[in-house]
Amino acid sequence: MIRHIVLIRFKPEMGEAAIAALWKDLHRIKEILPGVLAITAGRSESPEQMERGYMHGFVADFADWAALQAYQDHPDHKALGGQLVANAVGGIEGILVFDLPVG
Repeated sequence: MIRHIVLIRFKPEMGEAAIAALWKDLHRIKEILPGVLAITAGRSESPEQMERGYMHGFVADFADWAALQAYQDHPDHKALGGQLVANAVGGIEGILVFDLPVG
């Protein structure tokens, strides 16, 4: 399994309702792509408060590298990615991605 971790520093003008709409679009991708095992998205509630501005993010679990690649190639992912970049502080610089093989 591949755990795809994405942290985002959204622009201050992005309200929680607008962010929730992005997460809703993200969850729709799971319904149409095989190999997407789970998606969890939201705002950090860490008591450590070490987010360094990355207050929102999501974790998507994929069956394997091929499933992750299919997700990355899918037009819905590309559209959502464009929205995330457009609404992140500094564009792509406001997004951190980490892919971790699990198991």
